[in-house]
Amino acid sequence: MYEDRIRRASLRAKVTTAEHAAALIKDQMVVGMSGFTRAGDCKAVPLALAERAEVEPVRITLITGASLGHGTDRILAEAGVTARRLPFQVDSTLRQSINDGGVMFMDQHLSETASRVRSGQHGHLDIALIEAAAIAEDGSIVPTTSVGNSATFAAVADKVIIELNLAMPVELEGLHDIFLPGERPGRAPIPLTRTEQRIGAPRIAVNPEKIVAIVITNLSDSFSTVGEATDATRAIGEHLETFFAQEVRTGRMPPSLLPLQAGIGSIANAVLNSLATSQFEHLTMYSEVLQDSTIDLIDSGKLDFASASSMTLSARHYQRVLDNIAHYRSKLVLRPQEISNHPELIGRLGVVAINTALECDLYGNVNSTHVGGTRMMNGIGGSGDFARHASLSIFVTESIAKGGDISSIVPMVTHVDHTEHDVDVIVTEQGLADLRGLAPRERALRVIHECAHPLYRGVLLDYFKHACARGGHTPHLLEHAFALHMHHRATGAMLAARETA
Repeated sequence: MYEDRIRRASLRAKVTTAEHAAALIKDQMVVGMSGFTRAGDCKAVPLALAERAEVEPVRITLITGASLGHGTDRILAEAGVTARRLPFQVDSTLRQSINDGGVMFMDQHLSETASRVRSGQHGHLDIALIEAAAIAEDGSIVPTTSVGNSATFAAVADKVIIELNLAMPVELEGLHDIFLPGERPGRAPIPLTRTEQRIGAPRIAVNPEKIVAIVITNLSDSFSTVGEATDATRAIGEHLETFFAQEVRTGRMPPSLLPLQAGIGSIANAVLNSLATSQFEHLTMYSEVLQDSTIDLIDSGKLDFASASSMTLSARHYQRVLDNIAHYRSKLVLRPQEISNHPELIGRLGVVAINTALECDLYGNVNSTHVGGTRMMNGIGGSGDFARHASLSIFVTESIAKGGDISSIVPMVTHVDHTEHDVDVIVTEQGLADLRGLAPRERALRVIHECAHPLYRGVLLDYFKHACARGGHTPHLLEHAFALHMHHRATGAMLAARETA
């Protein structure tokens, strides 16, 4: 019963199987696929493409919004389909292929991908593969639970394949706000000045002549695997709540705070959840991903409106939102990631950015992507878009990992994603270091005393003392800067057993 979802009658003849649609994707093609943090991704054609690759080698460049669900990245990597991948991923099998050099991965700021695709910097886009809840009379697409880069893919690609997902309510129409910036040079300002404002169309424009196949599916998104709050994440949330209250008292923020952004993951989700019982009212969000905490804050009456590019929810929250989408549609909007992450808008709205770090160093540099400086985890995602342009850039992390074998506060990070110039506040369960207005030597002492775990505080103070004796605006002992990392590589722990006893 899909006919009423394909409102342009001539397109109903394009309905076909996933296998037939996958056959349109040829070796060496560049493919743009919908999906952002496992939401709104295509679910049937990629699987059929992987099955075909078992008998007919197919290697493609795969561009998405962010990560895909349903094990798609794993399946494509195992089948050898993915030759080049960008701009973000979270799959362990694909990650291994990336770190082994089998897949060329381009770790990219999420706000930049669409403009680079339009300008041809990633090659000619052959096919766009986009999930839809419906197709309008003019051929335009009603997206599902994410927008990501789909609007750009549909505009630029030679051919468009649509997966029409009957599991998605038609009432999703009206949730989205599709707006793409003009071309450079001479691009006009993006006319968005309030989080809740809509400036575009409710559907993705598509030339119906480019639609070559429509595949019918009936599958939900992959659900979020965000863990429950822990004592550590609750403590981080409490430190931030106290900090925000101080910002309000000093007049640096209004009582409703400024629009909030939070990265994906358990820590960021737990931090936002802590606001549900806080003193703050009439909150807003201008983010890239909406997690469970967003829905809980709306339901508690604390959050008035949230703007993002996707919804990545647990099974319980996912069903609650889809079953009541008419209610939530007045409080949510999903935009292209080029807009949700746009520096112009982040700066104009004064967004407060809260993102997660793998490790931070004494001076505030942050590594959010590479374990040990070389092995890719997931990617920078949108954290750089927000950190560089937010009115306040906050990074959160637990002070230790692996039961204390690893310190998240180190003398020097092994890979820099966010420089000290873009980091205002670092928070661990130990405390909060406000680094604004501090010189490097002052920042180091603040980070050590407020954020480092007691197990590592003495080692870090000793390093800093000897570095200062050598001198420099940003004191370091280059021969010892990675001593903790090297000890971990050799023994599995940053400190010797006698030091942690």
